[in-house]
Amino acid sequence: MKKTRPLIISFIAAFLGCAAMASCAESEDDRLIMVTDADFPPFEYFSEEGNIIGLDIEVAEAIAEKLSVSLEVESISFDRIVDEVENGKYDLGMAALTVNEERKAKVLFSDTYAKGVQSVIVRADSVYNKIEDFYTSFDDLGNPSVTKAGITIGVQKNTTGDKYACDPPIKWGFGETNVKKYNTGEEAVQALSDGKITAVIIDNEPASAFVEKYNELRIMDTPYADEDYAICVNKSNYELLGKINKALKELKSEGKLDEIINKYLPETDEE
Repeated sequence: MKKTRPLIISFIAAFLGCAAMASCAESEDDRLIMVTDADFPPFEYFSEEGNIIGLDIEVAEAIAEKLSVSLEVESISFDRIVDEVENGKYDLGMAALTVNEERKAKVLFSDTYAKGVQSVIVRADSVYNKIEDFYTSFDDLGNPSVTKAGITIGVQKNTTGDKYACDPPIKWGFGETNVKKYNTGEEAVQALSDGKITAVIIDNEPASAFVEKYNELRIMDTPYADEDYAICVNKSNYELLGKINKALKELKSEGKLDEIINKYLPETDEE
């Protein structure tokens, strides 16, 4: 009898351990872990209470509701998002991500859920009023061939603004030597405000938020580039991608997607 009790206890402990593991597995199946960079208003940013909120968060919450799962959101630096989704640490990434070939080599992208514009921020007293002002000469097709001396364009590293800005002038870029890369958009804008750089290229909505905060800055009238935003998932997770695309279609047909977008981008007219 003395030997039986430890065996029973061991059996119960093992049983409870297995049950706990099963419970954990079930809880993982019932949640969606999203990664973002909460320094990109109005798509994602921290509320005064310290919660991550914004357009992307509400779209992700609506998708999670369609999938009958809970949503967890974590914030990391923007340049790590695609890599962390690629290595499987997170289920999906949303951060006003633009689809490009470099990212497509690492992750899968959903259907487009919103559109964006890359804008140029300059100081209010800047002599630069349009994109052409950054160049000194143009070829026969009207494409720039030489960038003005002394300009420095600030970007958030590994964003599409970074990629575009580093292109040669013939592609309406400025060349890597004329580009200063920052960890966040806020750092780039602060450098512009301090007079350390000539301009900042960033998505239009964050640009608007930054210009509202920094009164000495303005957005140039002409946009720099148009973009489509999508959600990224691990390359092996076609099942999740299919579910996300199905949810996006339903949210679009129900008017919920436009409702969320128009809440944060009132002037946006989604088609």
